[in-house]
Amino acid sequence: MAAPQATFPNPDMATGFGVVYFADEMLKNVGQNFEGKRVAISGFGNVAWGAAIKVNELGGKVVTLSGPDGYIYDADGICDEKINYMLMLRSSNNDIVAPYAREFPNAIFYPGKRPWEQAVDIALPCATQNELDKNDAEMLIKNGCICVVEGANMPSTPEAVKVFEDAKILYAPGKASNAGGVATSGLEMSQNYMGLSWTSEKVDEELHHIMVRIHEQCVEHGRVNDSYVDYVHGANVAGFLKVAHAMVEQGIV
Repeated sequence: MAAPQATFPNPDMATGFGVVYFADEMLKNVGQNFEGKRVAISGFGNVAWGAAIKVNELGGKVVTLSGPDGYIYDADGICDEKINYMLMLRSSNNDIVAPYAREFPNAIFYPGKRPWEQAVDIALPCATQNELDKNDAEMLIKNGCICVVEGANMPSTPEAVKVFEDAKILYAPGKASNAGGVATSGLEMSQNYMGLSWTSEKVDEELHHIMVRIHEQCVEHGRVNDSYVDYVHGANVAGFLKVAHAMVEQGIV
């Protein structure tokens, strides 16, 4: 059975790309990168698909995917034909990931559980709201996770966010890190207005630039000291200023 194809820029796939671009900038800011990092991704739809592709491109190893039925752990890494198999699972409309472990016997399926119990370096929650709670956050930190970047809308509970902030690990809220889908929709509108048709490579390049700029703004407004950036605070301030400046430009004061 051939894997279904999607043409970039799919907005959800672009969200996954953007999440990884943002995470990469966070890592660079502390002198690190994706190379050799173990990455837990939740979900198995277009956002997770895009994130898995980009993590592999940057040298990381994706080791988990999840669905409503549980999650799979693949120590060999989820890449190449395994990423395409994600799409086949999604297109089946069964909304389960268990078949992955049957297709790739080295993978392990954990029914009714979430992937945050695994020892990983980076966590990218890309599935749904409130999928990562206080206990999950504590387990991630206990197992050595250094970076959590949200790909879904509010996937971390407030209690989980507090755990991340108290531990001073790299943590990015979705309001900043998952802006790639909206950004790509904006690029599509720009192309339509100007009568242009960009290649997927051009769109990807522009998306990368946008995520870099968003990260820069978060760092500008969220830097606490030389070793720590509060990305939640930085994203809130940057977002407020963007709206405030737009209001002033429109004469609303």
